[in-house]
Formats: sequence, structure tokens, C-alpha cells
Amino acid sequence: MPLFLIAQIAGRTVAIESSQVESVVDIGAIIPVPRSERHVRGLAALRSRVVTVIETRVALGLPEGDGTAMRAVITIVDGHHYAMLVDALEDVAAFDLSPLSAGVALDSGWLRVGRGIIERDGEPILAIELNALIPSVAAAA
Repeated sequence: MPLFLIAQIAGRTVAIESSQVESVVDIGAIIPVPRSERHVRGLAALRSRVVTVIETRVALGLPEGDGTAMRAVITIVDGHHYAMLVDALEDVAAFDLSPLSAGVALDSGWLRVGRGIIERDGEPILAIELNALIPSVAAAA
């Protein structure tokens, strides 16, 4: 049974399989990148390396947050480190992953990143694929 990190993004509880998570951090100063895509909030220094900070709400096609989200899940995609901003982090636990069923109603952003459902205390939680939040990577797939 795989481990999942439970987080909050845009008011929704989500599950992220631990194999996608390098670490969980509080992000310090974020330096904006001129001419970057809207989903890129900027760059941040993290343990002597630079990470690209992704505004997950925008990557999902949702309105921008208030800019206060500073918790992030660090993931590595094609050798690059990304800090995926989340509203909150809750827990890590083992769950069985079930496929998304045809009856699950998700808008296009959530549907694009959804990879299945876990159940926690009778509550279904959407399991997401972090690399699908990076539009240039998702487009290549």
C-alpha cells in the first residue's frame, strides 16, 4: 500500500503519492521571473539550489490566491526541482489507490491532474500527479 501526503490546494483536499515528493518546505523569498508564464510565481533558493515556484491554483486554471501560500511540496521533473505551492499540509499515511470512476465530476484542471481516488475515513480524496501541474511538461505528455 503506497504512502500519500495529504494536502490542501484551493480549498480541496488532495493526496500526493510519496514517490512524487522529494521534500516538504516553507518557501522564503520568491524572486519574480520577467516574462514567465502565469503559473510560475518565480524562483526561490532552497538548500543551495534554485527551485521554480509553481502557483498551483493558476496551473489548475483557477483564480490566483492571495499570494500568502508559502508551504510547498518539492518534486523533481526531468532533473529540475519545482516547489508546488499548497495551502496546507495535513498528514502522511498509507492508502489504496482506486481509479477515477466515470461518475466523478471534475473540472478540466482537476481532471487533468487527477490520477485516482483514495478513501480516508469514508471521505473520497483526489490523488493528483504533480508533474501535470507543470503545463510545459503536461503538454509534452
